[in-house]
Amino acid sequence: MQLVVQPDGIVRCVYDEAIDLRQLGELTVQRGSSVEPDLSGRWIADLAVVNGPKLGPFDRRSEALAAERAWLEDHWLTRS
Repeated sequence: MQLVVQPDGIVRCVYDEAIDLRQLGELTVQRGSSVEPDLSGRWIADLAVVNGPKLGPFDRRSEALAAERAWLEDHWLTRS
């Protein structure tokens, strides 16, 4: 789990239950994407919420979730 501490003290991360984030202070949790099946049962990760692309389709939901996390970590997490 990557934690990015900004100069103003705000901590950003892609949510994970590896640590209890409440220990860092007041939380604001926002959805970064939606991972949903398409009409053929394949999975799409839609990152429009963070001005990102649609990823997929993937055969397995776990593949869509992994792609979602990778994109968020590479493109959103360290963005100011």
